[in-house]
Amino acid sequence: MIFITQLIYIHHGQEQVFDEFENIAIPAITKYNGRLLLRVRPAVDSFIENQIDPPYEIHLVEFQTNEDFENFKNDENRIKFLHLKAQSVKSAILYQGVQI
Repeated sequence: MIFITQLIYIHHGQEQVFDEFENIAIPAITKYNGRLLLRVRPAVDSFIENQIDPPYEIHLVEFQTNEDFENFKNDENRIKFLHLKAQSVKSAILYQGVQI
């Protein structure tokens, strides 16, 4: 089992475009032995301390294997809509780990 945590920063005013992409990408996770464990849109005042800019969203996803994660990233339908991600996402930080 692998875990993916992603901090997502979006361009101001592109929230709806980002949601359009997520409406396509998130359902694809289950096709590849994955589960969306958390999808959080934290309020700025919910951060107790931070040394980086607060992200727009935080995702925690699990996949059975790294190959499942790679297959998800290469999903044909998801790829068709990557232009929405490119338009809306300013940057993202991805952490990959395992449960200990």
